[in-house]
Amino acid sequence: MARGQYESDAAIHAVSPTFCPKPYTWGRYKILDPPTYFLLAEFREIGQQPPEPIRFTSQLAEFHKKSVSPTGKFGFHTTTCHGKAPQLTDIWEDSWEVLYYKQLSQAFELNRKKHPAWPEFDFYASLILDQCVSRLLGPLQSEGRSIKPCLVHGNIWDQNTATDMETGEPFVFDGSAFYAHNEYELGNWRTARHRLSSKTYIKGYKRYFPASEPEGDWDSRNLLYSLRFNLHASTLIPGSNYREHVFEDLKELCMRICPEDAANFKSKALDAENDSNDGEEEEEEEEEEEEEKEKEEEEEEEEDRGTWSGQEEEEKVTLD
Repeated sequence: MARGQYESDAAIHAVSPTFCPKPYTWGRYKILDPPTYFLLAEFREIGQQPPEPIRFTSQLAEFHKKSVSPTGKFGFHTTTCHGKAPQLTDIWEDSWEVLYYKQLSQAFELNRKKHPAWPEFDFYASLILDQCVSRLLGPLQSEGRSIKPCLVHGNIWDQNTATDMETGEPFVFDGSAFYAHNEYELGNWRTARHRLSSKTYIKGYKRYFPASEPEGDWDSRNLLYSLRFNLHASTLIPGSNYREHVFEDLKELCMRICPEDAANFKSKALDAENDSNDGEEEEEEEEEEEEEKEKEEEEEEEEDRGTWSGQEEEEKVTLD
């Protein structure tokens, strides 16, 4: 985790020194239990968080444009983390679709291990991986289109970007970097819990770095990218309602990209619910019939006892 942040901030600083504090070193304390690590970096006094939109988005876009992947591929040379959650970054792929598929699969798996079973959630997750990823990311690198692997911070939100109190310039820190589609950076801005979700920041960024083609898919790609951030948030904070929000986003994206499959699942779920209700009704009817039968048998036994008692009384009178 400490190494990932060091390597992330070092890569960002190398591209744009004013945009990220210089990390000097990282390491492990001599104490063995618990394992404790440190990161030593340049000090900057934090001002406004997040920074003023126009200057911040222009410098972020410029940083993305200036960055160059050392391999020409998507990925990174080491593992980086979103909070404490490890990201699948230490691989290189020519295809952004392939890399993001692997990363999102890992995010779903980490999330599944932290929460109780939820079949409906898993169904929509499988649709996202099997259909939505290829439908939305495949066209970025097909039919003559291409995208550049850009170095991204990887987890920009309100509390790890700020205005430098000395220079007045915006900067970022606490990186989770790798080379990605530049639009991935904005996936974390979609959620309403961040002030960066303001349309001012989104519009500002797109003014300096226009949407990739097909431009009409931009919002759906943004929703797809937001899933990975929110899955990690749900994994790291199990008692939150983040997973429920992710579930709603899964359904929304599936209804946009593969509505028939999503609708068929809803229909099957409804049929199963109806079958379950029918079964419960049948069980209730059978229980009522059984109770009625038992009641009739009890009444017959009572009548028999009354008849037997009358016969005994008659015999006693006769004998007397």
